[in-house]
Amino acid sequence: MLKSTANALQDLETSVERYLIELENFDMEQLLIKTNEEEWSIGQMYIHLIQTAQFMHLQHVDSCLAGNGPALATAEDKTEIGRKVYELGSFPPVRVRVPASPQYTPQQPESKEQIIEGLRSVVERMKRTEPALAGASEQSKIPHPRFGPLTAAEWFLLVEMHYRHHFMQLERLKGEFSLV
Repeated sequence: MLKSTANALQDLETSVERYLIELENFDMEQLLIKTNEEEWSIGQMYIHLIQTAQFMHLQHVDSCLAGNGPALATAEDKTEIGRKVYELGSFPPVRVRVPASPQYTPQQPESKEQIIEGLRSVVERMKRTEPALAGASEQSKIPHPRFGPLTAAEWFLLVEMHYRHHFMQLERLKGEFSLV
């Protein structure tokens, strides 16, 4: 059974609080450390979380709510991995690797304030959006590259799952940089 959007919002707020507490432990120099060109810094991971939520997940929520998604009223179902993710309510605990590219690799952060403001803006947007999900059409869907067509509520839930998933990366990077 899917987690409620209200519970997802609450869990996202908890995750963001943890990310903000973790952020206090780093100076800017530590946020920018990369072990190689293929790896992200901790700062890039934060920027990725903010930008993916703002410019992909929540944009798709808005499009579904407006009923103007490219897969509007599709009967198509989720992919196998998409079904599993939503049944489990989380991503599999495996590392996802995407080759470095200008389209996908996040920029380094300019400041800790940029990260703090970005995380808070995601939470604020989620708070503004959540009440509208109760009236969202189940027919209005936009395809996710790996999970298949998702409704507004499913895109909304994805934000929280994505933030939770990246705690694994944060712990790995802290260990690699001896920042534990």
